[in-house]
Amino acid sequence: MDRREFLSVRNLAQSAGQVVGWVSELVPEAAPVPPRELAWLRFQHPAMATTFELVLPFGTPDALNIAEEVFACIEAVEAQLSVYREESEVSWLNRRAYDEAVIVDEELFRLLQLSLRLYHETEGAFDCAMHRLIECWGFFRGPPRIPEPGERQRSLEQSGCRWLVLDETQRSVRFLRRGVALNFGSIGKGYALDRAAEILRQRGLSGLLQGGRSSVLGIGHPPDFPQGWCVAVRHPTNPLQTLATVPLRDQALGTSAATFRHLEWAGRKLGHILDPRTGWPASGLLSATALAPTAAEADALATAFFVLGTDKVRDFCANHPAIRAILLPEDTGTPIFVP
Repeated sequence: MDRREFLSVRNLAQSAGQVVGWVSELVPEAAPVPPRELAWLRFQHPAMATTFELVLPFGTPDALNIAEEVFACIEAVEAQLSVYREESEVSWLNRRAYDEAVIVDEELFRLLQLSLRLYHETEGAFDCAMHRLIECWGFFRGPPRIPEPGERQRSLEQSGCRWLVLDETQRSVRFLRRGVALNFGSIGKGYALDRAAEILRQRGLSGLLQGGRSSVLGIGHPPDFPQGWCVAVRHPTNPLQTLATVPLRDQALGTSAATFRHLEWAGRKLGHILDPRTGWPASGLLSATALAPTAAEADALATAFFVLGTDKVRDFCANHPAIRAILLPEDTGTPIFVP
C-alpha cells in the first residue's frame, strides 16, 4: 500500500462546514465554535466499493503506521465477506453450506450470531440471507429491474435467516434450503469499522472511523471535548440541511436512504432497500438513522428501521434502551427522534 494514497492532514476546525457525504459531516469537536488552532490527521482508503476514513488528533504517535494497520484490517474483512469475490470465505460458504455443515472462522461465526439475533429482534426486517432477492432485483451486478412475480416469489423462498442453522459447538453453518446465500451488504461496513476500532482501543487511542457515507464510529473523544466526536446527519436530498448533530463517544451511527438508486414503476419510485419479508422495496421513509454501541449494530439497524417504519422503530427502541433513531418520513419531511 502506498502511503501517499491515503494520507492527508486537514485543519477541520477551519473547514467545519465541509460536507463529507450526504449522510454525515465530520466535525471533530463538540463546541459550537471550535478553537482555530485544532488540527487533525485524516486518512482515506478505498474498500468495499466506497471510501473509508480515519481521523486522529494531530500529533498522534505513529499515526501513519496505525492508519496502515486499520486499512489492512478493513481490506481483510472485505476479502472475507465480499460476495463479489469468488474466493472469499462467504462465497465459499454460499456454495457449500446446503450440502454439508461448514466450519467457519471464529469472527465470521460471531458475525452470523449477531446477524441472527438482529434478524429475530427486528422481526425479519434485517436479514443477511437475502442475496437471492438482491440478485432478483438487479441490485447485485445490475442492471436494476422489476422482476416477474414468479421470479420474485422463487427468490423470496430461497431467502431468509430462517434457513440458517448455526452449531456453536462445531462453529459450523448449514443451510436448510438449496439456493440460500448470504450477503452482508447491510452490516459489512459497520462490522469492518468495529474490527478496525480494536486497533485503536488496544493502543488507548481516540479517533473517528467512517465507512462511506453511511457508517461512523467514534472511539473515545477528541482532546478537551469529553462529549465525543460530533457528527452532523444530513438530509438525504438536501445536503445543506442538517437533521441533527450528535456526539459519538464509544458509539456508532448508521444511516440508510434510498436516494440515489431507484426504479420507476407505475408512477412510483422504488428504492434499492428491500423488505426481506415481502421481497419488495421498502417505502415510507426518506432516511433512517440508528445510534448503537457498535457500528455493526448501527449499520444493520439503520436498514431494519428503514424497513420497519416509525411505529415499529418506537417499539424497538423502547425495548432496547441503548438504541436511538432519527427517522425522516416521506409524507411530512420532518425528522422524528426516537426515543
